[in-house]
Amino acid sequence: MSDLDITHQKQPGRNYKWVALSNTTLGAFIGFVNGSSIMIALPAIFRGIELNPMTPGNFAYLLWIIMGYMLVQAVLVVSLGRVGDMFGRVRMYNLGFVIFTVASILLSITWSTGPAGAIELIVFRIVQAVGGSFLLANSAAILTDAFPANERGLALGINMVAAVAGSFIGLIMGGVLAEIGWRWVFIANIPFGLVGTIWAYLALKEVGIHKASKVDWIGNITFAAGLTLLLIGIVGGIAPSDTSGTSWTSPGVLGLMIAGIFLLAVFVIAELRVKDPMFRLPLFRIRSFIAGNIAGLLSSIGRGGLQIMLVIWLQGIWLPLHGYSFAETPLWAGIYMLPIAAGFLLAGPISGRLSDTYGPRFLATGGMVLAAISFALLMLLPADFPYPAFALLIFINGVASGLFISPNTAAIMNSVPAESRGVASGMRAAFVNVGTPLSIALYFSLMVIGLNVTVPPALYNGLTQNGISSQVADHLAKMPAIGYLFAALLGYNPLSSLLGQDVLNSLPAAAAEKITSRTFFPEIISGPFQEAFAIVMIFSIVICLIAAAASWMRGEKYIHDEGKKAHYSR
Repeated sequence: MSDLDITHQKQPGRNYKWVALSNTTLGAFIGFVNGSSIMIALPAIFRGIELNPMTPGNFAYLLWIIMGYMLVQAVLVVSLGRVGDMFGRVRMYNLGFVIFTVASILLSITWSTGPAGAIELIVFRIVQAVGGSFLLANSAAILTDAFPANERGLALGINMVAAVAGSFIGLIMGGVLAEIGWRWVFIANIPFGLVGTIWAYLALKEVGIHKASKVDWIGNITFAAGLTLLLIGIVGGIAPSDTSGTSWTSPGVLGLMIAGIFLLAVFVIAELRVKDPMFRLPLFRIRSFIAGNIAGLLSSIGRGGLQIMLVIWLQGIWLPLHGYSFAETPLWAGIYMLPIAAGFLLAGPISGRLSDTYGPRFLATGGMVLAAISFALLMLLPADFPYPAFALLIFINGVASGLFISPNTAAIMNSVPAESRGVASGMRAAFVNVGTPLSIALYFSLMVIGLNVTVPPALYNGLTQNGISSQVADHLAKMPAIGYLFAALLGYNPLSSLLGQDVLNSLPAAAAEKITSRTFFPEIISGPFQEAFAIVMIFSIVICLIAAAASWMRGEKYIHDEGKKAHYSR
C-alpha cells in the first residue's frame, strides 16, 4: 500500500492532549474498578441470583465470572488495535464506551436466578469485555498520538496509575455496594459509562495516522480461536479433577491447549504470507518493542496472581485471626491492601516522567528487581504477620510496579511508526492480558500442590479431635484445596460451607461452635499456607528476574519518529 493511502488528520489545539488523557484515564479507571469490585461482591451476587458457588456443579460458573472478562480481552485486543489503525482509533475507542455502558445496564437488570442467572451474567460480562477491549486496545495509541515523545511517559504513567487505583478502589467500592444490593455493583458503572461516552464523542478527535486496508480474516480467526482454546485450557487446569487437585494432565485440558498452540502456529505462518496482516510481525525486529513486550508478558506472569493470593491470605487467615468475621473479610481485605495502590500511585507518574528524560531501561529493570526483592521478603513473613511489615512490603511491591509499567509502556509505544500504534497498543495489551490468567492459573496450581501435601493430615486431626467422624474427616481432608481457597476468596467460612448443617447439628454445641469459629480453620491452614506461599513466591522471583533481564536488553532510549526514521536519544 502506498503512502498516498495514509490518512493523517490535522493536530487540534495545544490543550487537546489533556482532554485525551483525562478521557482515556476515565476509561482505564472504570474498567479496573469494574473488575475488582465484582471479585469482592461475588458472595452478594451469588446470593442475589440464588446460587451457591461452593456446590461442586456450580464451580464452573464461579470460575468464568472471575476469569471470563480477562480471557475475552486477551483474545480481542490485538484485533481491535489493528481495526483502530484501519478505521480510526478514536472511533473504535468511542464504540468501546458505548458497548461497555450497554453491557453494564444489562448486568444490572439480570432477570433470571440459579444457573440461568449465572449464564446471563457470564454472557453480559463477555459483552462488557468486548467494550473494554475496544477501550484498552486503543487508549495507549490515542495518548501516543496526542502527546509529544518527551511527555508520553508521564501521560501513560498517569493513565496506568488510574487503572491500578481503580483496581483497589473497586475492592472497597464492591464491598460497600454489595451491602446495599448486588445490582448496585453494576449500576455504579452506568453513570461513568454515560459521561465517558458523551465526552468521548464530543471531545476526542482523530489526530493519528491510519491506513484503510483489508481485514485479515485468516489471521483474526486463527488467532482468536487458538488463543481462546489455549486460555480455556489454562483456566480448566485450575479446576479439580477426580484424581488430583488440578486438571493439568486431563485429556480435555491437554487437548484444548495443544489445539490452541497448533492454531497459533497456523496464525504465525498465515501472518507471514498475507498482504495486510493483523499482527505486525515486522515490529518484532525493533529491539525496544520486542524486549518491552517480553518483559511485560513476564511481569504479568510473575505478578498477575498476586492480588488474589494476598486477598486469600487476608480473608482466609489473617483477618479471621484478628477478630473479623468471614462475612466482613472481603471489604476489609480491600482496605488492608491499599498500601500496594499507594506505592503505585506514588511511583507511576514519577517514573513515567523520568523515563521521558532518561529513558526506560534503568527504571523498568529496577522495577522488576525491586519486585523480586519484595516477593523474597513477603516469603519471610509468618502467616499471622505484623501488619506494618506487610503494609511496607506490599507498598514496595506497588512502587516496583509503578517503576516498571509506565516506562515500559512508553518505550513500547515510542518504538513503533505512527501508523502502527493501534496494533502495537493491542499487541502490548495482549501480552499483558495473556500473562494475567496464566499467572492466576499457575499461582493457584502451585498453591494447591503445596497445600495438598500438608493440609490433609492437619485438617483430619483437627476435625477428629473435635468429634467429627473419621469417615467425614477423611472425606474433607481429601477435598481439593481449590475449594477452600475459593471459599476464603468469597468470604465464606470454609468448614461451615463444606461440612453442611446436618453434620454440624449432630455435634455437641461446643464442638460445632469451635469448628465453625473464625479462628479454627485459619489456625489449621496457616502453616501449610505459608509453606505453599513460599513456593509461589520463589516462582515469582525467578520470573521477575528474567523480566528484568529482558527489560535490560531493550538498550538505550529509542524513539521512532514520524518521518519514518529511527533515532536513539541518550
